[in-house]
Amino acid sequence: MTFWIVTSVLALALAALVALVLLRARPRGEPAAAFDLKVYRQQLREVEKDLARGLINEGDAGRTRTEISRRILAADAALQAHQAGAAQPRGLSRAAAALCAVGLVAGSLGLYAYLGAPGFGDLPLDYRLEMARMASEERPTQSEAEAHVPPREPIEVDESYGQLIEKLRKATAERETDAEGFALLARHETALRNFRAAYEAKLKYIEIMSGDVEAYDHGEAAELMIMAANGYVSPEAEEQLRAALSRDRFHGPSRYYWGVMLEQIGRPDMAFQIWRETLEAGPADAPWNTAIAAQIADVAWRAGIDYAPPASAAPAPLSGPSAEDMQAASEMEDGDRQEMIRGMVDGLADRLANEGGTAEEWGRLIGALSVLGEADRAMAIHNEAQQKFAADEAALAIVDDAARQAGILQ
Repeated sequence: MTFWIVTSVLALALAALVALVLLRARPRGEPAAAFDLKVYRQQLREVEKDLARGLINEGDAGRTRTEISRRILAADAALQAHQAGAAQPRGLSRAAAALCAVGLVAGSLGLYAYLGAPGFGDLPLDYRLEMARMASEERPTQSEAEAHVPPREPIEVDESYGQLIEKLRKATAERETDAEGFALLARHETALRNFRAAYEAKLKYIEIMSGDVEAYDHGEAAELMIMAANGYVSPEAEEQLRAALSRDRFHGPSRYYWGVMLEQIGRPDMAFQIWRETLEAGPADAPWNTAIAAQIADVAWRAGIDYAPPASAAPAPLSGPSAEDMQAASEMEDGDRQEMIRGMVDGLADRLANEGGTAEEWGRLIGALSVLGEADRAMAIHNEAQQKFAADEAALAIVDDAARQAGILQ
């Protein structure tokens, strides 16, 4: 109600000002006829003076007076006509003032009804907190959110790789207690952007492990759910994030997505708090800190906080075949194992060549090539990595250690 009172008073005050201008408008300056009258009257006085001094005779004075008088009458008529035409009709002025007032008030309210949010109540703190609580409790489930996600374009893969994935899907369906098989399936479904199948496999892995998992596992399951829902954090994803943070309250990816969830339910203040703590805890080049640094300024603004974020962190590391992948692949038949590893290795090599990556990823590629028996290629990758990280002793140590483990460096 206060808003309507204030806006109505402002609109009426502006309308009154416009009406006052219309009603009190007056012509400014004198017309040319008024100036002519002054000149002609002065000329009459000069004629009388000239006659008195004997400069002109009575006949000339009479003819001059007649001519000047004719001009005076013409100028006076012109002056009267001007004044009559310049007179402002009071009735018309009042009507114009009334129309302006109605137009200003009605137009303002109409624009607000179209562009604003009429009927939206005041937002005191308690009310906003209640709205956030309701948004948290009543938000869509994972399946409801996925139902509104547009279908994704399928990723084209090599026919042999696709056949291997089908074999892996069939194998996990037949061996429902094969934890490593489901972990491997989750990774490959992720690579194929089948996020729903990926998080279902990851959740199955967590179930089989009966709680013997790390914060990373719950965090990865939550991230896959969020990607499947196109960035939305569902109650099911929140449950996985909560499980991850209960195991490691400083787990960076889970803290990032926890902040995303808080922002989505209308608590930018809490999102800012957890994101700021995460940035300050570091490391500065952590991939989750890169995402936080790109968004925290906007979250701070929405929370009413003046905050200058630090410089953006480095890009998120790229995925590649892990030790778990290699172990799971080693249990497959020789031909299938080689094809599975090669598909992962080639994908990692392409990404590193085109987009770069961390020293750990370069080391992982070197080790994978060694497993494939491609020692020459592994050595070439090691040499390339040495050039890339020549100025970073810590990164060089990681790459060299991977090369020693692969047997290409003594």
